[in-house]
Amino acid sequence: MMEMVNVSWIVTLLAIFALFFVPSNYKAYTAAFAVVINSLITSWLAFPALSGQIVELSIFAGTFMGDIAIRIDGLSAWFILVINFTSLTGVFYGIGYLKVYNNPAPKLTLHWSLYILFHLSMVWVCMLQNGFAFLLAWELMSLTSMMLVIFDHNNAQTLKAGINYLVQMHISVVFLTIGFIWVYSSTGSFSFEAIRSFFQSNNNTWLFLVFFVGFGLKAGFIPLHSWLPHAHPAAPSHISGVMSGVIVKLGIYGIFRIITFLNSDFILLGEIILSLSVLTGIYGILNASVHRDFKRMLAYCTIENIGIIGMGIGIGMIGIGNGSAIMYFLGFGGALLHVLNHSLFKSLLFYSAGSVFQQCHTRNMEHLGGLIKSMPKTAAIFLVGAVAIGGLPPFNGFVSEFIIYIGLIEGIHSNNLSQILLFVLSLAGLSVIGGLSVLTFTKTFGVLFLGQPRTKLEHKPHEVSKLMLVPQYIIIAIMLSVAFIPQFYLKIIGTALMQMNPLPADMTGIIEYANTIQGISMYSFLLIAVVTVVWLIRSLVMKQRIQRIDATWGCGYTAPTSRIQYTGKSFSKPLGKILNFLLIENKHFEELKPGEIFPEKRSYVSHYHDFIERNLIDPVLSRLNYSVNYFSFIQNGRIQSYVLYGIVFILAIFILTVFNFVS
Repeated sequence: MMEMVNVSWIVTLLAIFALFFVPSNYKAYTAAFAVVINSLITSWLAFPALSGQIVELSIFAGTFMGDIAIRIDGLSAWFILVINFTSLTGVFYGIGYLKVYNNPAPKLTLHWSLYILFHLSMVWVCMLQNGFAFLLAWELMSLTSMMLVIFDHNNAQTLKAGINYLVQMHISVVFLTIGFIWVYSSTGSFSFEAIRSFFQSNNNTWLFLVFFVGFGLKAGFIPLHSWLPHAHPAAPSHISGVMSGVIVKLGIYGIFRIITFLNSDFILLGEIILSLSVLTGIYGILNASVHRDFKRMLAYCTIENIGIIGMGIGIGMIGIGNGSAIMYFLGFGGALLHVLNHSLFKSLLFYSAGSVFQQCHTRNMEHLGGLIKSMPKTAAIFLVGAVAIGGLPPFNGFVSEFIIYIGLIEGIHSNNLSQILLFVLSLAGLSVIGGLSVLTFTKTFGVLFLGQPRTKLEHKPHEVSKLMLVPQYIIIAIMLSVAFIPQFYLKIIGTALMQMNPLPADMTGIIEYANTIQGISMYSFLLIAVVTVVWLIRSLVMKQRIQRIDATWGCGYTAPTSRIQYTGKSFSKPLGKILNFLLIENKHFEELKPGEIFPEKRSYVSHYHDFIERNLIDPVLSRLNYSVNYFSFIQNGRIQSYVLYGIVFILAIFILTVFNFVS
């Protein structure tokens, strides 16, 4: 194993070195080669863990840190494989995505070097079992991803989004550091096993919550989510796909890893996570439903799906507390499967959205329309992703959400009244999330791809290159495999879960549910197949007849225009008005005056604010800026003042030395 780890690092260093010398056209392929090799090596190490074999070794890192444990169990292996697959699709999609832009060679060198390190750092986060080394890998992951986000650093908004992301990731590091130092002060070790020892002899709740905040910032639980709606739209689309597909899952991995060390308080912590996750899911999809920037909309959908994953985690923890093996497997199993499913359909959606942005140069869906005519393959891919993220059969999103639904129903059988109420409300919340998700993607697909173009674009859009389409086809193939053979994936997850907790393994019930899911997927697929066959027969029959194509009936308008089409705003406005206390809209519009029979031309501009960001985060930042401004006189730009600061400092050191305060 150690030899393979060394080969991985050698390949990484050689690839980064080579990026400085290869021509611009080959830089992306050089990075892809390194990512492929690293993915093959780390996947090879991970595969044995999926069958129950734990892979372990240690690296000596000096007298201070001692031996750093590297361990790949079923949990690590699951996340490593998800990271590798998404990083591979991202790098190949990125080759085609960036090819059409005239980026200077140094910019591409930096970008692809960072991508290689970004991929490897995520994998190492899943393998390291030492708190100090873990934080180093976590910091490398955060820094490289931030630099990837600000690829278009000449744009002020992109730079602002990157800095916002970096600041929040360092707040995450602060909480994680507090957690590891807390454990070290009690046990004298940074080893992950020391966390287990701490939980066995101390209260579990507070340390777990400290770690949960640190990892929850990366994952995007509310109110720790505000970096996502800024960073995802700002990043290049292949980076958005990888960040949404896997980097937020590293927060989920961290939460799962800490749960494996817990010794008590499972029910209390499970109820906290379940309640927060329901609110996260509803808040995320509500905001997604009203936004018209389609990449920002997808970012809020990431928050929604983190809420769904969190619900599974909460169910599993309550299952451990109640000694219910079926709840444990349904909750954690559904959460881990949704980690995979979300990485698939969300990266797919970001890639297809990136294809639209590359061709149309706008993220505002209100400026688009009718793209199904010029980009039919991208439209079909986006539709597949939309159906999957809506949790509808026959795609993979239905599988994991169905398992979490069953977990909630199992929880309702509890003898505890408060738990029954919580599970009933959570079940209702998950239903609302599913319904709003369908509304959101009906709006998005309809406005982007159906109807007529709403504005005249500078360049006529056309279908993207095969290099961008092929990774998306591969993702769809994996999505279908989850939908039609869920037993295969659930057995792998079951092996990982049996390593995590000593609850008696009862996979019989899970496999029965999987068989039910498979049946639903098959019948749904048959329905689609029947509709497709009918459509093909109709097309063949109509080929023999004369066809006339006319404009759609314009509701009585003699000269209909694209302006009378339904817009994204009009689609979601009723929901926005009902929940205007939460979905805060900022409108710029001059109302008609009384008696204004022939009104002058007016413009209407509106956008929605993030409720938590506006009412919780912005006031804190405003107060902080206000306070810091009191000290602006120190940095006044006068050289004389800076010289005076130096003299005062030297005098202070001299006086302290004379009086033996310092030696």
